[in-house]
Amino acid sequence: MTSMSRARVARRIAAGAAYGGGGIGLAGAATVGLVLAEVQLARRRVSNGTSPHVPHADGLYGRTYAGPAEAPLRLTMLGDSTAAGQGVHRGGQTPGALLASGLAALAERPVELRTVATPGACSDDLDRQVALVLADPDPVPDICVIMVGANDVTHRMPATRSVRHLASAVRRLRTAGAEVVVGTCPDLGTIEPVRQPLRWLARRASRQLAAAQTIGVVEQGGRTVSLGDLLGPEFAENPRELFGPDSYHPSAEGYATAAMAVLPTVCASLGLWPAEEERPDASRREGFLPVARAAAEAASEAGTEVAAAMPSGPRGPWALLKRRRRRRVPEQEPAPATPTN
Repeated sequence: MTSMSRARVARRIAAGAAYGGGGIGLAGAATVGLVLAEVQLARRRVSNGTSPHVPHADGLYGRTYAGPAEAPLRLTMLGDSTAAGQGVHRGGQTPGALLASGLAALAERPVELRTVATPGACSDDLDRQVALVLADPDPVPDICVIMVGANDVTHRMPATRSVRHLASAVRRLRTAGAEVVVGTCPDLGTIEPVRQPLRWLARRASRQLAAAQTIGVVEQGGRTVSLGDLLGPEFAENPRELFGPDSYHPSAEGYATAAMAVLPTVCASLGLWPAEEERPDASRREGFLPVARAAAEAASEAGTEVAAAMPSGPRGPWALLKRRRRRRVPEQEPAPATPTN
C-alpha cells in the first residue's frame, strides 16, 4: 500500500473515530476466517514460555540529582504488556525504567516512575488506566507514555473504536496538564511464529492502525513515535536477539531499542531537547506535512515522530515529522520508592 493510500485509510478511520462511525475493517471481511485461524495458531505458539510476571519498576530514578530546589519529574506508563515490560526479568530492563533513567540523566533531575499499563490490555482499557492516573492525590504526571494497539489488532477491535479510546485518553491527560507521547501500534508482521498470509495482513493492519492512531493523538495535542518493527531493521534480521524467549514480547535489548527511540520525543515534549534540533532537517527528510500524510509516512518508518504544527491548511491540519537521533539509555534498577507527603 502506498503512502498516499495509507493516508486516505488513516483519515477515514480517524474521522470515524471522531464522529462515531462504525468499524472500518483492517484486513477485509473475506480474510477474517483465515486470519482468525492463523491468529489462534500464532497465539498457541507464542504462549509457550510466556511468563505473566511483569517486573516491578516503579520508584525514584536519578536519586543522585535530588536536591531541595526541584521536585522529581513524574513519568507514568500506560498501555499494554509492551508498556509494562512483560518478557524481561528485572525492573531496570522495562521500558518505563529505561525511560526514567534516561530522562533523569538528560534533565539532571530525579524521575518518579509509575506504571498503570496492564498486560493484555486493548485501547478500551485506557479509560480505566487514565482514571487511575487522575485519581492519584499526587500531582498530575509531567509526562505520560502510552504504548498500545497490538492487542487491538489481534482481538479484531474496530480501528475506529480503538482510535476513539486512545484519543479520549490523550485528551483527558492533556486537559489535566500532562504531556503525552504515544508509541503507536508495532508491526505484528515481524513476530516470528506468525506465518503467511497472516504476516502480510498483520503488517498491513498494524500500519493502518498506527497511522490512524497518529492522527487521533496529534489532534488532541499529543506526540507519537512509530514503533513499527520495534525500531530498526535489526528486529527483523535478528529476531532471536531482539525478541524475548516467547518470540512475541521484546527482550531486554528490544525494549532498550524502543526506549532509545521514544526518549528524545519524551525530552522534547518537556522542553529538554537541544533547541537546534527542534528545527526540521531536510537532509533527514523532516518537515511539515498534512497530518494524514505525516501519519502514513511515520507508520512506514519506525522511530519517526509526529507532532502538531500549523492548525490548518488547504488539506486540513498540518504536523511536523521528525526523525530524531537516538541516545543510549542506561539500564538501572529502581531505587526504593519513597513515601510522598
